[in-house]
Amino acid sequence: MTTLADDGLFRAPRTFMGAPYGRPGEGSRAAFIGLPFDCGVHPFRVGCRQGPHAVREMSALMRRYNPTYADFDPVKALGLVDCGDVELTPGRILDAYARMEAGVSAIVEAGAIPVTVGGDGSVSVPVLRAVAKRHPGLAVLHIDSHTDTYPYDDPDDRYNAATQLTHAVEEGLVDPHRSWHIGIRGSTFAQGVVKRARSLGYGVVSIDDLVRRGFAQTIAEFREGVARRPVYICFDMDVFDPSCAPGVATPTWGGLSAREGIDLIRTLTDLDIVAVDINTVSPAQDVNNMAAHLCAHVAYEFLVLLCRNLGLAED
Repeated sequence: MTTLADDGLFRAPRTFMGAPYGRPGEGSRAAFIGLPFDCGVHPFRVGCRQGPHAVREMSALMRRYNPTYADFDPVKALGLVDCGDVELTPGRILDAYARMEAGVSAIVEAGAIPVTVGGDGSVSVPVLRAVAKRHPGLAVLHIDSHTDTYPYDDPDDRYNAATQLTHAVEEGLVDPHRSWHIGIRGSTFAQGVVKRARSLGYGVVSIDDLVRRGFAQTIAEFREGVARRPVYICFDMDVFDPSCAPGVATPTWGGLSAREGIDLIRTLTDLDIVAVDINTVSPAQDVNNMAAHLCAHVAYEFLVLLCRNLGLAED
């Protein structure tokens, strides 16, 4: 059968960095998955559901070789495939969560590492559920300006982008005593959010402490604590300063520069990373696609990191 793209008249749909579209097969060590979802309850900014599309579009600006750092093709080395977006309806939260969990579960069961792009931070709940089924005792490295470990008063309104790491503990999806929040900064609507995160067992490293200790030293301490335990990376784009990532759900001044964020990712070597969850690009509030473009580069850096950790780097 001839596909529309075969005769040169039509272009195939955009995939992340031109990766093949489809399900992971033999030789696929990682899969890119879009999670086009936000709860729609943010008081000021709704639009993270459009994040995966924007990130894929901006990934066209990414090149596969970095001659001064990673002179190999991570897409090819990993056998990366782009599975497309999970089919869901934002606003139907429980149904969307079930669909995201099922979608990610299919990838994990195929033996590939899911690299998910949301979506607001709440997407971490279904992704964690899927990954924890195969990798019990997960340690989470949550890189964010907020702890996302807030309480919720109404059990019928418990899912939002500030409670996902609370649910992770309540559902037994993670080992909080081996899990850290890194990069915490800025003002909050509630008092005592850091104290609450620590009361659940999480370690908390503020951005001030992160800069004071240094990236390599901070991650060395985390690495020592987790040993070879499976690690779930949760990377919220608002860890960056709004000057380089304006299109996020909750911009907070005083964050990492693009250079610093890239350097931080590059320190995450020698970890058994079993999932990469990148979220909170909100194109409706972005400026010239800056956050989406930076997010595409973050995903690329994680692909390079996975290659190094899996022994697939060729440079």
